[in-house]
Amino acid sequence: MTTWQWFDIVLAVLVLPLAVWTIAARETFVAVVSFVAYGLLLALVWVRLAAPDVALAVAAIGSGLSGVLLLGIAARLREVEEQAEAARPSVAVRAAAAVLSVAVAAALAAALLVLSDPAPTLAPLAAADLSRTGVGNAVTAVLMAYRAMDTLLEKIVLMLALIAVWSLAPDRVWGGRPGPRHRADPHGMLVFLARVLAPVGVVVGIYLLWVSADEPGGAFQGSTILAAMWLLAMLAGLADTPPVSGRRLRVALIAGPAIFLLVGLGGLWLGDAFLAYPVAWAKALIVLIEIGMLVTVALTLGLLVAGPPERSAQR
Repeated sequence: MTTWQWFDIVLAVLVLPLAVWTIAARETFVAVVSFVAYGLLLALVWVRLAAPDVALAVAAIGSGLSGVLLLGIAARLREVEEQAEAARPSVAVRAAAAVLSVAVAAALAAALLVLSDPAPTLAPLAAADLSRTGVGNAVTAVLMAYRAMDTLLEKIVLMLALIAVWSLAPDRVWGGRPGPRHRADPHGMLVFLARVLAPVGVVVGIYLLWVSADEPGGAFQGSTILAAMWLLAMLAGLADTPPVSGRRLRVALIAGPAIFLLVGLGGLWLGDAFLAYPVAWAKALIVLIEIGMLVTVALTLGLLVAGPPERSAQR
């Protein structure tokens, strides 16, 4: 066996038990840490499957940002964890859930075994027309051409989720600043890490956007890194969350979907179809849309983690 084959075996041996442990762990904090580790190992799996775009998404969003959210939730649930443990489902309910899970897994395995080989696919036809977008990265071309409507709606769903989080704010602080104002030791490790890592992370996030037209990357992956750097600066006390009533913040939050929608309407005006790009301008329009999405998604993800407004705009 080659070194990479041994690496794949070790990776499989680590991933499967860790997935089971993530589900079986009784303590919330342990389950969250296991989930983060599982996501990082899963990113390595996607790298080995020659899918770097998916690996970046899993590492940045599935493990990184989701891990931060879950850690925050675990901290808030720590006080009621004993009550939740006392209210565990009965043995019969857990056994029924286990049987149902095994049945679903068996059905999926059976479906995979009866699929035709090779499976029917439209990939060759899709790949033949991707060059008209002027984008060399097939993943970006598919997301911004064949799945452009899905990509647009995903950004709108993110905005709706942020509005739902803001709606949890008490009336007295509506329009104020999300989350508490963090203070940290100005000579501590957290502040040092934020000062050193944040500028590098910003450059990496922008780089992932810029190269995504021709290489693995993307606006979503880049925006996740930017959001993580913003959160790190806020945790270190180097920055504060903006008041949600700020006009500039709200303009930035709608910038991505607005640019996307205007480009889509431009396709109608040019006589082709909604979200159809003129061949001569296709790459430039796709990059423009992704720049707008980078700003919107980074702000939205950071504000989602920060939570609902808790302080007045002046504090």
